[in-house]
Amino acid sequence: MKKRIIVVGAGFAGLTVTKAFSGADVEIILIDKVNHHLFQPLLYQVAIAALSPGDIAAAIRVILRKQKNARVIMGEVTRFDVDKKRVYLQDCFYEYDYLVVATGVTNCYYGNDSWEEFAPGLKTLKDALCIREKILVSFEKAECTSDKDVQRKLMTFVVVGAGPTGVEIAGSLAELSKRAMRGDYKRIETSRTRIVLIEALDRVLYTFDPTLSTAAQNALERLGVEIQLNKKITNIDSHGVWMKDELIETQNILWAAGTMAPPLVQSLGASTDRAGRLQVERDLSIKNHPEVFAIGDVAQFSADNKPLPALAPVAVQQGKYVADIINRGLTSNQRSSFKYKDKGILAVIGRAKGVLQSGRIKLHGFPAWLAWVFIHIMVLVQFRNRYKVLSEWIWYYFTNRHGVRLITGQCLDDSKEFSERDCV
Repeated sequence: MKKRIIVVGAGFAGLTVTKAFSGADVEIILIDKVNHHLFQPLLYQVAIAALSPGDIAAAIRVILRKQKNARVIMGEVTRFDVDKKRVYLQDCFYEYDYLVVATGVTNCYYGNDSWEEFAPGLKTLKDALCIREKILVSFEKAECTSDKDVQRKLMTFVVVGAGPTGVEIAGSLAELSKRAMRGDYKRIETSRTRIVLIEALDRVLYTFDPTLSTAAQNALERLGVEIQLNKKITNIDSHGVWMKDELIETQNILWAAGTMAPPLVQSLGASTDRAGRLQVERDLSIKNHPEVFAIGDVAQFSADNKPLPALAPVAVQQGKYVADIINRGLTSNQRSSFKYKDKGILAVIGRAKGVLQSGRIKLHGFPAWLAWVFIHIMVLVQFRNRYKVLSEWIWYYFTNRHGVRLITGQCLDDSKEFSERDCV
């Protein structure tokens, strides 16, 4: 009887594992809550109206249509039973010989879950589309009022967290408002938009070399981003962001400050770190269950006493490693330790500006941005996506115009959007 492998999550890790079994004499079931694989590193570009959702996502069934041994299930896993070797969905369960957990992570508000209502994070296409509409509608509302205080509040954007995601969002927002939108409105000057990037640590991009952090900060400031370091947020509400007695009035707050594993993984009974990520053995399995693996962002694996970063290359390498173990039928004693080959880290700050760190190589400015473009284009799943994204980037580079500034109203309450309208 064929071995059954269940993979939960169709991100970089889960999809890599699944595709690695192409042609193997096994049965694979890939389960995900949505029907598409998402290229999450470019999700922020959907949020700031640079790309369309279809540019960075592809249907899982289309990706795997030629893989005869792979079955795709769109559904939400509710719990695991490692003793019975079962994965439970809302209305059924599947039994497995091997289980690969690659669920990814979700936003973490450090015990302040009420903040999520006012400061959404960026993890799904729905998140990106809702943030995009909120950004664009804020400018529309500002155009429809003559009250300067209301305009100022509507044109203030706060990004919480100065890691790669926060830096990329802040830089892109600055270019959208201060360059791409200039001249599109008659009553407001979008170049006066205030963008604040808040970080609790003493520099942006803390995982990068300090020289690159400085270069990134300088580039952001040249774009007009206001950076506040060593600042701890004490509250977020309908008025804005509070830092002790200081209030930044805004309704436009974007959360990029932390992540945590979904509560679902607790049912595995494995040890977790402070962020709820599964602490795995040297072979990426969970303790006492060599048939259960955790890979990608949901796994906490340390190399040289440092946890591996939540990056696509880590997820891809782990996926290939686990697939090789299962394909070869290796027992725990036969498995070598997972070794990550560090290919470096990248962040883009804006048009033709970025930072790159790979071993002793440290680049910033146009060369780093060019490397970022090349790497992201090559990693996109389908050629059609690569062509479209590259076309959009070439268009933006030469015209400085974003092409997807559409408001569909799917994420908005129309009855409340223009309560401040000034019909004069």
